[in-house]
Amino acid sequence: MSTTQNLAGRIEVIEAGYEYLLAYAAQGRQDDAGSDVRRTLTEMNTALDGLGELVARGIEESSAGASMDSTAFLEAVSRDARIAHGALGLVLSRAAISSLLVDNLNASIHLRALLTDLFLIDQALKLPSQTERGTKA
Repeated sequence: MSTTQNLAGRIEVIEAGYEYLLAYAAQGRQDDAGSDVRRTLTEMNTALDGLGELVARGIEESSAGASMDSTAFLEAVSRDARIAHGALGLVLSRAAISSLLVDNLNASIHLRALLTDLFLIDQALKLPSQTERGTKA
């Protein structure tokens, strides 16, 4: 599997998981019995493991080397992914996962920042780089 395919798969898991978490948060549950929330969180947590490095590699491979201008953003993505990974780990460590706990996770600025980072990366990877456009003209 290519880096871009691996990254696209992880982004899909994280985005779909977040959509599930939004619905779960609205259910008013006191615990996670009979739900898929723990499985969803585990899948998201696995997708976040090493995500920052994978993003950097994917951008570099897709654009013949990431420009200096993207370095700060890639560092932010890596940081956001590490913090979101930690937040998911905290939620998963609870014996019961309530809707309110998930609602607070959803509101986490780090998870929301990561999602917007991933939207941008996903779109950027779908477009040709400046170098690729220059060679096709």
